[in-house]
Amino acid sequence: MSKKIVVGIDFSECSLNALEHAVIIAQKAGASLTMVWANHLDYSKEIFSLEPENLQDEVKNRFRELIKHYNRQLPEGRIDYRIDTGKVYKVICNIAKEINAFLIVVGTHGSSGFEEFWIGSNANRIVSASKLPIITIRAGVSSNIDLKTIVMPFDSTRVTRQKLPITALLAKYFDAEIHILGIYTTKIDNIRYRIQNYVVQTESYLKENGIRFRSVFMESENITDTVLEYAKKENANLIAIMTEQETTTANLWLGPFAAQMVNHSPIPVLSVHPDKNAYIA
Repeated sequence: MSKKIVVGIDFSECSLNALEHAVIIAQKAGASLTMVWANHLDYSKEIFSLEPENLQDEVKNRFRELIKHYNRQLPEGRIDYRIDTGKVYKVICNIAKEINAFLIVVGTHGSSGFEEFWIGSNANRIVSASKLPIITIRAGVSSNIDLKTIVMPFDSTRVTRQKLPITALLAKYFDAEIHILGIYTTKIDNIRYRIQNYVVQTESYLKENGIRFRSVFMESENITDTVLEYAKKENANLIAIMTEQETTTANLWLGPFAAQMVNHSPIPVLSVHPDKNAYIA
């Protein structure tokens, strides 16, 4: 089965930057790429200054131009687009599920007002609503940097290890080095030992899969600050996290650590949802 990536597009600079990142990942993974645009009428006029009857044609023209441009980097037939009407996060998540994508890529927080309205402001909802791994990329993050260093923090929760398989897969595509961060937020020996054990298990997994890594243990009062400071110091290209809680139809909120990372990280963030039926032993 061919691998597929979905990228949310609203034609803002922010979403086009996310598209650049998605193209690089698709190249390395040998994946096809589907660009998704949601016709959300409240914002469409603000972005396009067009009457609704002309909007679809303009969107299709813009997508054709993007396909023409990226066909140089992706073989013919490996990049296409989908258009649907509805809430942005629902459209992106539904299409990703429909085509059995293994990854979603979206931009967050555009630099101008309308960009913040649309995909940028929907990033948290997209991350919360989809069970697929999602990479969020803030506006202004360079798309020309190869994925060489991935920071992967571990806490004491059992689900913390569920981000390992997809993180390792991306590392393998790019021959990246994974920095395993064992984060201590307590002096309780049993909890610290559990984190140490998770790190050892992760090291074994990465060794078996031929992935380069280094392990670091850090004391932390604020996990977000600790991880970001380390990632910046190491010039990391990606931070891999869990969303901290399971998704239900009644719950579209991320846990506090995940929300802070998605909203504030200047480094792309890979968010993975916990699955109570898929604990790593």
